[in-house]
Amino acid sequence: MNDSDEIPLPASRGEGSGVGRAPLLASQSGSFPLRAPPPTPPREKRGGESGRRSYTTSLFTLIRFAARDLRGGLEGLRIFLACIALGVAAIVAVNSLARSLDDGLARDGRVILGGDASFSLMQRELTPEERTFLAAHGTLHTIASLRAMARNAAGEAALADLKAVDDSWPNLGVATLDPPLPPQAALAERDGRFGAMVDDLLLDRLGLKVGDPFDLGALHLEVRARVISEPDRLGTGIGFGARVLISQAALRASGLVQPGALIRWTTRVLMSSAGSPVSDAAIAALLADAKAAFPEAGWDTRRRSNVSPDFSRNLDRFSEFLALVGLISLVVGGVGVANAAQGFVERKRGTLAILKSLGATGGAVVALALMEFLAVASLGVAFGLVVGAAAPFLVAALAAAALPYPLAPAIYPGELALGALYGLLTALTFAVAPLGRAHDLPVSALFRDHVAEIPPWPRPRYALGALSGGVVLALVAISASPQRTVAVVIVVATALALVALRLVAWAAMGIARRAPRARSVEWRMAIANLHRPGAMTPSVVISLGLGLAVLVTLALVDSNLRGQLHPNAAATPSFYFLDVRSGEITPFLDFLAAEAPGAAIVEAPMMRGRIVKIGAVDAAGFKAKESAAWVLEGDRGVTFADTPPPGSEIVAGKWWDRNYNGPPLVSLEAEVAAGLGLHVGDSLTVNVLGRDIRAEISNLRRVDWRSFAINFVLVFPPNVFVGAPHSLLVTAALADGSSPRSEIALLKATARRFPSVSAVRVREALEALEALVVKLTEAIRTASSVALATAVLVLAGALAANRRARMADAVILKILGATRGRLMTTFLIEYATLGLTTAAFGVGAGTLAAYVIVAKVMDIEFEFYAGPALAAACAGLALTVVLGMIGAWRILGQKPAAFLRSP
Repeated sequence: MNDSDEIPLPASRGEGSGVGRAPLLASQSGSFPLRAPPPTPPREKRGGESGRRSYTTSLFTLIRFAARDLRGGLEGLRIFLACIALGVAAIVAVNSLARSLDDGLARDGRVILGGDASFSLMQRELTPEERTFLAAHGTLHTIASLRAMARNAAGEAALADLKAVDDSWPNLGVATLDPPLPPQAALAERDGRFGAMVDDLLLDRLGLKVGDPFDLGALHLEVRARVISEPDRLGTGIGFGARVLISQAALRASGLVQPGALIRWTTRVLMSSAGSPVSDAAIAALLADAKAAFPEAGWDTRRRSNVSPDFSRNLDRFSEFLALVGLISLVVGGVGVANAAQGFVERKRGTLAILKSLGATGGAVVALALMEFLAVASLGVAFGLVVGAAAPFLVAALAAAALPYPLAPAIYPGELALGALYGLLTALTFAVAPLGRAHDLPVSALFRDHVAEIPPWPRPRYALGALSGGVVLALVAISASPQRTVAVVIVVATALALVALRLVAWAAMGIARRAPRARSVEWRMAIANLHRPGAMTPSVVISLGLGLAVLVTLALVDSNLRGQLHPNAAATPSFYFLDVRSGEITPFLDFLAAEAPGAAIVEAPMMRGRIVKIGAVDAAGFKAKESAAWVLEGDRGVTFADTPPPGSEIVAGKWWDRNYNGPPLVSLEAEVAAGLGLHVGDSLTVNVLGRDIRAEISNLRRVDWRSFAINFVLVFPPNVFVGAPHSLLVTAALADGSSPRSEIALLKATARRFPSVSAVRVREALEALEALVVKLTEAIRTASSVALATAVLVLAGALAANRRARMADAVILKILGATRGRLMTTFLIEYATLGLTTAAFGVGAGTLAAYVIVAKVMDIEFEFYAGPALAAACAGLALTVVLGMIGAWRILGQKPAAFLRSP
């Protein structure tokens, strides 16, 4: 036979050939006309009309035969279809949800921002010149946001995230209140008390209800309404405290507005042209003109089309990671594709042998099988696309009210096309090599059935095709990812894991083959089953091993992240005290010494500043590494000191002399410096209080952030900020180990004695952070559960594919006198051995991957948590044994006589 792709069969059913009328892909047991095909007319030279017609007829015949065979059902291909559908659905759902969130922010951006553009300043308000400039471009609306302590009549206190609004709020959108009042009426002063709108968290913490009085700083307030929703809630960020809204008149009467106080003043500009919103180009021109007119203003600008750059950036990172996890589930499903392809060749060996006996070439047989596989893969892709595309609509219908961000569900053709490409490439990559084995299927298989062996390895062309498909799949994953580095790491790790799993499977089979002969018959048969021809060892190890490795990785990363939220030092602060005025620092320290005797107290001046230049490059256009990009996203804490802060270690350069009085210097945190590519002697420019300070890097510090002690990325010499208004940050580590009772007592006393000081309990802050980590890990677990579910499907498919061979073994052994109990013991030993092998690999590979992510990517200390890792391993072991024994029970329930009589 040659390698032509044509099958020399009659082109018309009317030629009298039984072959043309009978279903070609009949089962072995079915009838099949074995007439010799009529002689084929000689082929004309390539390029002739007849040659082209023959090729077209051959391709049409292949398609027709594939469709006819698929009409008989999807026996043996259902697992393959489900694997493709699950992976595609996960990828499309994640990408579509991310796009829906982005579109929701863009759609409602003007309402969320409260205008077309906003200008935010820390610790200062607009100057008259700045206000005049902005007012020339539109209507101005200003809010102020800060933290403060709210107190009830009993003296109980709670941290509040305070927002002071002007008389026109909300200038866009609608605020929902309970009872339904106009915001101005709810905030107005009445009988000597200003009104306040609060959320349920404050009511719960202080035991308040509508109409009750409470204090904020030196201000007496009354709860006038509960806040159900704020149109610009996202525009002011999400904090740790309870939400309290007051008027700006009330804020100025509270005594909280002091020089150096940590208050953010945000001015929104509502632009219009002939009564309609202006274009994005006009907004961009305003921002550019404002920067040119006031180059040292230091304001943080936003526009309606990009309300929250930090959120959008983090959303892109997170959704990309989840999409890559979905891609891993597709790769796991690829193992199921390979198993299904191998099973297809085994089941159809008689039919394929008939085709070859009638003159079909090996290439045509493989092409026919590949057509069927791609058709089933297309069906799985279609299912996955439907489910993935429906995900944003389902989330919007079921959980829109619970989402903190607006969702704009839609059908995204780009995400659908990418998911379809992933699915088809995965099917093609993993199916080509197993199906290629049918090329050299001997015709003698028609007469000798399973005695005639199919070559274990495909021809080089099919192996090369599988390798090429894998390379294209990897390139698509990397090119489609905005985080190329992360994508490369995951793609390479997945490829290495597949190779390692194959080696583990071969090693397990080799060890079983060379194991000493066991005395027990059960052990001897179980060990033989591990390395026998057609053993399930490779299928089980590869299918479940990758899913378990992903599960262990995520469990260890989650445990390490939570571990970072639990302080590791005895002197970890119990409280952060914010906005301690410089004139009050001495009485405040005396107060702490009296109320918390023995507490470790540390103080440091605190200001806020934004890095605006790295060397001579604007920070807005600077490409920082992922590990340091956060330091350029908004303003950062700034301090000044004569000596290095506690918990710091100088790793490069030297600290300035006490009473230094030279040009501006700065001490920079070492990891941030590495991420920005800065060294000792380089410069950076920081804007503080509307003034650009260009400083030379004097030294680099390594900081133990996990101690939660006072520390800053940027530390300057005191001479840089002589006369600048600032507040102080104070920490206190209670001597009794931060018991809740002593913390609450100190919180109440502080709120009574120093109403302008905000007290942040470290315990509550860590609980809030841990709750956020829990939500993130739940989302990651949801995505990874798709990979695990796919692994379960692949495992079930591998067990089902081996069912007939196992049934034949069981029947023979029963005839020879084996009992059901002995056979069950054999199966139990085999599946337990496979489960332990897979679990061991999952723990090892997952631990290595978690170490790389935690120690190298996140740059935090890695710790092995045995509990979560072993729990995942035990789950894999139990899964293998349970599924295997369910299949074994069905096999052993088969009557020998019925099996022997079956065709």
